[in-house]
Amino acid sequence: MSSQTLSRRREAITGVLFLLPVLVIFVAFKFVPILGAAGMSFTRYRLNGDVTFIGGDNYTRLLADANFWHSVGVTFLYVVLFVPATIVVSLGGAMLLNAVAGSATGIFRALLFIPYLSSFVLAGIIWSWIFRSDGPLNAALGELGPVHFLTGNRLLVLASLAVVSIWKGFGYSMLVFLAGLKAQPAEVYEAALLDGASPRQIFLRITLPLLKPVFFFVLVMETIIGFQVFDTIYVMTGGGPARASFSITYFLYDAGFKFLDFGYAAAIGVALFLIVLVLSILQRRWLEEKETA
Repeated sequence: MSSQTLSRRREAITGVLFLLPVLVIFVAFKFVPILGAAGMSFTRYRLNGDVTFIGGDNYTRLLADANFWHSVGVTFLYVVLFVPATIVVSLGGAMLLNAVAGSATGIFRALLFIPYLSSFVLAGIIWSWIFRSDGPLNAALGELGPVHFLTGNRLLVLASLAVVSIWKGFGYSMLVFLAGLKAQPAEVYEAALLDGASPRQIFLRITLPLLKPVFFFVLVMETIIGFQVFDTIYVMTGGGPARASFSITYFLYDAGFKFLDFGYAAAIGVALFLIVLVLSILQRRWLEEKETA
């Protein structure tokens, strides 16, 4: 065996040893709970430790449960409101920061990222006050109000919750987009400007195509976050009014922690996992088709 091959093997072993603790933690806290929940979904699992294998009964019950389908509809509507708006705000913020030169970039980046560091509970409390009938937002609307942001119809309630989630979380996606923008080759833009391309043409034909891998990552991540929304709903509406914000995660919470039906809650979690997985695959195929078109 040559010394070069031996050196490479040592480097590979060293790399694996460095990664091993992280891999162990990742498997222990990610894959094991997922497999445990999948196994629990085939049981009647009660708080007193009574576990009975019931096969696919939880899934049969889930498919016939009107509450489940209602929560799926609520969650999809929330995701439709949340994901596109988050991408637009994040990309807009990233392009704004990318256009700002000098030390001001760091200051603006820090200011825009601050909401991401706050807790969902704190954000929910603050925005509940802002959305109140006698709160500052309705006071600013004047004669146009009062608008019942959290007690109106389902669309208004979910849109209000989406605003809170966007304000809270857009900073992360904005930084991802900003990293993508910084990595784009400057000579491509210089050539486009020399050819007389307008800002709109540069954005549509250069910026967006080059950002496609970043765009896919943000799209998948924000879709997953949208389907996992819980904290904001729990703090601000409690699933109401009249179950207007009764999402899948809130349904899971009710089954697991209100009715202590852990097997059924696990089945709801598996169903949520499958929905997100299928959507991620579809989003991937959609972007690949756009790329080859």
